[in-house]
Amino acid sequence: MSRRRTLGTKKKLALLAGAAAVAGGGAFVAANASNAAQTAPGAQTRAAGDSTVCLGLATALGNNLRFIDGQRADPDAQSEARIANREAVVAEIERKQEASGCTAGESAPAPGSAASPQSPPASQPAQTSQPAQAGEQVCTGSTVTLSGEGGAPAASSNQFPLGTTLRVTNLDNDKSTTVTVDSVSGSCALLNDAAFEEVREDGKFLIRRALIEKVG
Repeated sequence: MSRRRTLGTKKKLALLAGAAAVAGGGAFVAANASNAAQTAPGAQTRAAGDSTVCLGLATALGNNLRFIDGQRADPDAQSEARIANREAVVAEIERKQEASGCTAGESAPAPGSAASPQSPPASQPAQTSQPAQAGEQVCTGSTVTLSGEGGAPAASSNQFPLGTTLRVTNLDNDKSTTVTVDSVSGSCALLNDAAFEEVREDGKFLIRRALIEKVG
Protein backbone atom coordinates (compact mmCIF):
# COMPACT_ATOMS: atom_id res chain seq x y z
CA MET A 1 0.00 0.00 0.00
CA SER A 2 1.37 3.41 -1.00
CA ARG A 3 1.87 6.04 1.63
CA ARG A 4 0.88 9.67 1.08
CA ARG A 5 3.23 12.23 2.48
CA THR A 6 1.34 14.81 4.45
CA LEU A 7 2.53 18.17 5.66
CA GLY A 8 2.59 19.10 9.28
CA THR A 9 0.58 22.10 10.51
CA LYS A 10 3.69 24.31 10.83
CA LYS A 11 4.83 23.53 7.29
CA LYS A 12 1.35 24.26 5.92
CA LEU A 13 1.29 27.63 7.62
CA ALA A 14 4.78 28.45 6.33
CA LEU A 15 3.86 27.61 2.74
CA LEU A 16 0.63 29.57 2.91
CA ALA A 17 2.50 32.59 4.23
CA GLY A 18 5.06 32.29 1.45
CA ALA A 19 2.36 32.07 -1.22
CA ALA A 20 0.64 35.13 0.17
CA ALA A 21 3.91 37.04 0.11
CA VAL A 22 4.55 36.08 -3.51
CA ALA A 23 1.02 37.08 -4.55
CA GLY A 24 1.29 40.33 -2.67
CA GLY A 25 4.66 41.03 -4.25
CA GLY A 26 3.21 40.46 -7.69
CA ALA A 27 0.37 42.86 -6.99
CA PHE A 28 2.87 45.39 -5.69
CA VAL A 29 5.02 45.09 -8.82
CA ALA A 30 1.94 45.37 -11.07
CA ALA A 31 0.74 48.43 -9.20
CA ASN A 32 4.15 50.04 -9.43
CA ALA A 33 4.35 49.30 -13.16
CA SER A 34 0.92 50.85 -13.65
CA ASN A 35 1.89 53.95 -11.68
CA ALA A 36 5.17 54.23 -13.58
CA ALA A 37 3.32 54.10 -16.89
CA GLN A 38 1.04 56.89 -15.74
CA THR A 39 3.83 59.11 -14.45
CA ALA A 40 6.52 58.32 -17.02
CA PRO A 41 8.20 61.46 -18.42
CA GLY A 42 6.24 62.78 -21.38
CA ALA A 43 3.21 60.51 -20.80
CA GLN A 44 0.91 63.40 -20.05
CA THR A 45 2.32 65.67 -22.75
CA ARG A 46 1.51 63.06 -25.37
CA ALA A 47 -2.12 62.75 -24.19
CA ALA A 48 -5.11 63.62 -26.36
CA GLY A 49 -5.31 67.30 -27.23
CA ASP A 50 -1.55 67.83 -27.59
CA SER A 51 -1.90 67.88 -31.36
CA THR A 52 -2.66 71.60 -31.08
CA VAL A 53 0.60 72.18 -29.18
CA CYS A 54 2.61 70.21 -31.74
CA LEU A 55 0.90 71.89 -34.68
CA GLY A 56 1.58 75.35 -33.26
CA LEU A 57 5.26 74.59 -32.71
CA ALA A 58 5.55 72.98 -36.16
CA THR A 59 3.94 76.08 -37.70
CA ALA A 60 6.35 78.37 -35.83
CA LEU A 61 9.28 76.25 -36.97
CA GLY A 62 8.08 76.29 -40.58
CA ASN A 63 7.69 80.08 -40.52
CA ASN A 64 11.25 80.54 -39.29
CA LEU A 65 12.76 78.04 -41.73
CA ARG A 66 10.99 79.74 -44.65
CA PHE A 67 12.25 83.09 -43.42
CA ILE A 68 15.82 81.77 -43.36
CA ASP A 69 15.39 80.33 -46.88
CA GLY A 70 14.10 83.70 -48.11
CA GLN A 71 17.07 85.52 -46.63
CA ARG A 72 19.50 83.11 -48.22
CA ALA A 73 17.77 83.33 -51.60
CA ASP A 74 17.79 87.14 -51.65
CA PRO A 75 20.39 88.36 -49.12
CA ASP A 76 21.05 91.93 -48.12
CA ALA A 77 23.46 93.60 -45.71
CA GLN A 78 21.56 92.39 -42.64
CA SER A 79 20.70 88.86 -43.80
CA GLU A 80 23.62 87.21 -42.03
CA ALA A 81 22.58 88.64 -38.66
CA ARG A 82 18.92 87.80 -39.26
CA ILE A 83 19.77 84.21 -40.18
CA ALA A 84 21.93 83.77 -37.08
CA ASN A 85 19.09 85.10 -34.92
CA ARG A 86 16.49 82.82 -36.50
CA GLU A 87 18.75 79.77 -36.28
CA ALA A 88 18.87 80.34 -32.52
CA VAL A 89 15.07 80.63 -32.55
CA VAL A 90 14.80 77.35 -34.51
CA ALA A 91 16.93 75.59 -31.89
CA GLU A 92 14.66 76.93 -29.11
CA ILE A 93 11.49 75.78 -30.90
CA GLU A 94 12.97 72.31 -31.40
CA ARG A 95 13.74 72.23 -27.67
CA LYS A 96 10.10 73.11 -26.94
CA GLN A 97 8.93 70.39 -29.33
CA GLU A 98 10.99 67.77 -27.53
CA ALA A 99 9.87 68.98 -24.10
CA SER A 100 6.21 68.84 -25.23
CA GLY A 101 6.49 65.30 -26.56
CA CYS A 102 6.31 66.43 -30.20
CA THR A 103 8.60 65.36 -33.02
CA ALA A 104 11.63 67.65 -32.81
CA GLY A 105 12.38 69.27 -36.14
CA GLU A 106 8.90 68.72 -37.57
CA SER A 107 7.68 71.79 -39.47
CA ALA A 108 4.31 72.65 -40.98
CA PRO A 109 3.92 73.81 -44.58
CA ALA A 110 2.79 77.34 -45.33
CA PRO A 111 -0.98 77.93 -45.38
CA GLY A 112 -2.36 76.95 -48.79
CA SER A 113 0.28 74.21 -49.03
CA ALA A 114 2.69 73.69 -51.89
CA ALA A 115 0.43 75.31 -54.48
CA SER A 116 0.76 78.72 -52.81
CA PRO A 117 3.26 81.12 -54.31
CA GLN A 118 6.38 81.77 -52.28
CA SER A 119 6.29 84.77 -49.98
CA PRO A 120 8.23 87.81 -51.17
CA PRO A 121 11.75 88.15 -49.75
CA ALA A 122 11.48 88.94 -46.06
CA SER A 123 13.89 91.84 -46.38
CA GLN A 124 11.37 93.70 -48.55
CA PRO A 125 7.90 93.58 -46.94
CA ALA A 126 5.15 93.18 -49.52
CA GLN A 127 2.81 96.09 -50.00
CA THR A 128 -0.89 95.42 -50.45
CA SER A 129 -2.58 97.02 -53.45
CA GLN A 130 -4.60 99.21 -51.10
CA PRO A 131 -2.80 99.86 -47.80
CA ALA A 132 -4.90 99.00 -44.75
CA GLN A 133 -6.44 101.93 -42.91
CA ALA A 134 -6.28 102.41 -39.15
CA GLY A 135 -8.77 100.13 -37.39
CA GLU A 136 -9.17 97.91 -40.46
CA GLN A 137 -9.04 94.14 -40.13
CA VAL A 138 -5.99 92.63 -41.87
CA CYS A 139 -4.55 89.16 -42.45
CA THR A 140 -8.08 87.76 -42.66
CA GLY A 141 -8.18 84.03 -42.08
CA SER A 142 -4.62 83.82 -40.83
CA THR A 143 -3.75 81.68 -37.84
CA VAL A 144 -1.29 83.21 -35.39
CA THR A 145 1.69 81.56 -33.79
CA LEU A 146 4.93 82.65 -32.19
CA SER A 147 8.14 83.66 -33.88
CA GLY A 148 10.17 82.29 -30.98
CA GLU A 149 12.02 85.58 -30.46
CA GLY A 150 12.56 87.06 -27.02
CA GLY A 151 12.34 90.64 -25.81
CA ALA A 152 9.42 92.95 -25.05
CA PRO A 153 6.05 92.18 -26.72
CA ALA A 154 6.37 92.78 -30.47
CA ALA A 155 5.47 91.36 -33.87
CA SER A 156 7.12 90.61 -37.18
CA SER A 157 5.52 90.67 -40.61
CA ASN A 158 6.12 90.34 -44.34
CA GLN A 159 3.28 92.73 -45.19
CA PHE A 160 3.65 95.71 -42.88
CA PRO A 161 6.60 98.09 -42.57
CA LEU A 162 8.54 98.47 -39.34
CA GLY A 163 6.72 100.67 -36.86
CA THR A 164 3.22 99.50 -37.85
CA THR A 165 0.98 98.91 -34.83
CA LEU A 166 -1.22 95.81 -34.83
CA ARG A 167 -3.83 94.60 -32.38
CA VAL A 168 -4.16 90.81 -32.21
CA THR A 169 -7.20 89.28 -30.51
CA ASN A 170 -7.60 85.59 -29.71
CA LEU A 171 -11.31 85.01 -30.36
CA ASP A 172 -11.26 81.78 -28.35
CA ASN A 173 -10.53 83.57 -25.07
CA ASP A 174 -11.08 87.25 -25.98
CA LYS A 175 -7.54 88.23 -24.95
CA SER A 176 -5.85 90.97 -26.95
CA THR A 177 -2.40 92.45 -27.30
CA THR A 178 -1.29 95.58 -29.14
CA VAL A 179 2.20 95.34 -30.60
CA THR A 180 4.53 97.14 -32.97
CA VAL A 181 6.10 95.42 -35.96
CA ASP A 182 9.83 95.55 -35.27
CA SER A 183 11.20 92.95 -37.69
CA VAL A 184 10.40 91.10 -40.89
CA SER A 185 9.26 87.49 -41.21
CA GLY A 186 7.75 85.06 -43.66
CA SER A 187 4.19 85.52 -42.41
CA CYS A 188 1.55 88.24 -42.27
CA ALA A 189 1.82 88.58 -38.49
CA LEU A 190 3.93 86.65 -36.01
CA LEU A 191 4.05 87.42 -32.30
CA ASN A 192 7.23 87.06 -30.31
CA ASP A 193 7.19 84.95 -27.14
CA ALA A 194 6.18 87.78 -24.77
CA ALA A 195 3.30 88.97 -26.97
CA PHE A 196 2.08 85.45 -27.62
CA GLU A 197 1.96 84.71 -23.88
CA GLU A 198 -0.47 87.62 -23.46
CA VAL A 199 -3.11 86.11 -25.74
CA ARG A 200 -2.61 82.36 -26.00
CA GLU A 201 -4.66 79.67 -24.29
CA ASP A 202 -2.79 77.61 -21.70
CA GLY A 203 -0.69 74.90 -23.28
CA LYS A 204 -1.37 76.00 -26.86
CA PHE A 205 1.06 77.41 -29.39
CA LEU A 206 -1.44 78.18 -32.13
CA ILE A 207 -4.35 80.64 -32.35
CA ARG A 208 -6.79 79.32 -34.94
CA ARG A 209 -9.35 82.12 -34.63
CA ALA A 210 -7.58 85.45 -34.55
CA LEU A 211 -8.67 89.00 -35.29
CA ILE A 212 -5.76 91.13 -36.52
CA GLU A 213 -6.31 94.87 -36.89
CA LYS A 214 -4.09 97.73 -37.96
CA VAL A 215 -4.11 100.36 -35.25
CA GLY A 216 -3.16 104.06 -35.41
